[in-house]
Amino acid sequence: MRPTRRQLLVTGLGGVVAAGIGLPAAAAAPSVEGLVRSRIRPPRFRDAWFPITQYGATPDDATAGIAAAVAACHQAGGGHVVVPAGVWHTGAIDLLSYVDLHLEEGATLRFSTDPAAYLPVVRTRWQSVEVYNYSPLIRAEGQTDIGITGNGVLDGAGDNEHWWYLIGSGQYGWHSGLPNQRADWAELERMNDEQVPVEQRVFGAGHYLRPSFVQPFRCTNVLIEGVTIKDSPMWTIHPLECRNVTVQGVTVDNLGPNGDGCDPESCTDVLIRDCTFRTHDDCIAIKSGRDADGRRLGLPSRGVIVEDCTFFSGGAAVAVGSEMSGGVEDVFVRRLSAPADPAAEEAYLQWLLCVKSTSTRGGYVHNVDVRDVDSRAWMYRPLEITFSYQGGGDQSLYPDVRDIRFDQVRVARAERAYRIVGAETQHIRSVVVSNSRFDQVAAEAVVQYADDVTIRNVLISGS
Repeated sequence: MRPTRRQLLVTGLGGVVAAGIGLPAAAAAPSVEGLVRSRIRPPRFRDAWFPITQYGATPDDATAGIAAAVAACHQAGGGHVVVPAGVWHTGAIDLLSYVDLHLEEGATLRFSTDPAAYLPVVRTRWQSVEVYNYSPLIRAEGQTDIGITGNGVLDGAGDNEHWWYLIGSGQYGWHSGLPNQRADWAELERMNDEQVPVEQRVFGAGHYLRPSFVQPFRCTNVLIEGVTIKDSPMWTIHPLECRNVTVQGVTVDNLGPNGDGCDPESCTDVLIRDCTFRTHDDCIAIKSGRDADGRRLGLPSRGVIVEDCTFFSGGAAVAVGSEMSGGVEDVFVRRLSAPADPAAEEAYLQWLLCVKSTSTRGGYVHNVDVRDVDSRAWMYRPLEITFSYQGGGDQSLYPDVRDIRFDQVRVARAERAYRIVGAETQHIRSVVVSNSRFDQVAAEAVVQYADDVTIRNVLISGS
């Protein structure tokens, strides 16, 4: 069908644009993608089974029984800690090497909403800043070959009466007289800016920084498969400083504040496959530390593959940043779907890919390749690269962003097809949008402060 309008706009410096009609097949995948795939191998677990009921777990209090089963499984050389059908109430869970926490069909682990259940404090990152804070609900530190598998449910029990209101917004149940996280977050940001030693950044009891849900920390060979994870206090799946991570067949349902779906941070070789996301914040966000901490640690995220995932709601389907001061490179995104909701009256997925940063981050983003996306959802900007995400202060520590490719993307409705805006002192370099179509687009596409931008075989139709 002949479009009613095609809109392309280039502003600023250095943009090169060509437009056409037709959707030829994508070029062969870069060889680096094959190298990343060859390194990602999920762990295997010994054929030994440790039901939590044999170690004292009861539905009303499974915490000690789970811990005992995990310890026994680990000491025996590994295997599967089994959570049978039913609802099991628990506090924090610490996984050990060679242990798979396996939830059978019909099993729900419902986590305590008492902050004391997540003490003592542990070393972690909160919004990508190093800190000692409440333990994540499920955690492992420095372990090898760990898993969370099965067809059961992990229920973080977050809602407007538990955890979520601490953001300090009436949207999530906060009102005058209730505590909130704002003073603690401001203090932690100060500690980051001034590089206060991490050992002095102790929060936890008497403070209000919400824990994330699942956090393997400095682990190797991690598998999260099959489970449904819902209502996290904050970020849902947060692999931190890990190597060889597979997240597949997982459903994330978390409409809480900062309720990201899966945030690999400072990780190497990550596969996120065949997952479903319903979030309020970003569905997948690739991170590597925030501002001074990220630059000091210098631990990039590299070798991340996202494929065959479905996104029903959220900020970005895939975001890079905004906390990416340690750098991000070699990200490959394949075969995504964002189904339409005919009842939606506003955009409910903001971006397919958003590379976002500020003038305080530094770092870099190199080699992000997005191919074969079908979006029927109404969204704001399928592709955005921005250096002005949520302010940024007066500094000039813009990141080095280059080699971003967006190919074979089909979008049914959008505010604008793409927005690529660098800074006058730091241009974005080498961006290709190709072999794609954007229907029912309301506003002009924008490119500003970007060099070597190619728009090829792209159809943009007006609404």
